[in-house]
Amino acid sequence: MKIFRYLPGVSTLKFDPDLCTGCGTCMQVCPHGVFIRESKKVEIDDFDGCMECGACALNCPESAITVNPGVGCASYIIKTWVKGKDAAACGDIECC
Repeated sequence: MKIFRYLPGVSTLKFDPDLCTGCGTCMQVCPHGVFIRESKKVEIDDFDGCMECGACALNCPESAITVNPGVGCASYIIKTWVKGKDAAACGDIECC
């Protein structure tokens, strides 16, 4: 899902392909389609699409994925949905 963006390259998403067994659970739980299966393993297809919700890391049985949930893009996107883009971009935590 390449329509949600905040700042490129800032996601805390980390993926260790050596630990991945290719089960595909991350693909099933990711709301933005960040992962794809190539060959027999999963890969990150859309790093900047990650909203850092943490669903992939929480559900990965091999601990191949880590992410710092609740920060970055997810916060911005939720604020824009709730308060509008101007309020979310104000930079003042109290107002947003």
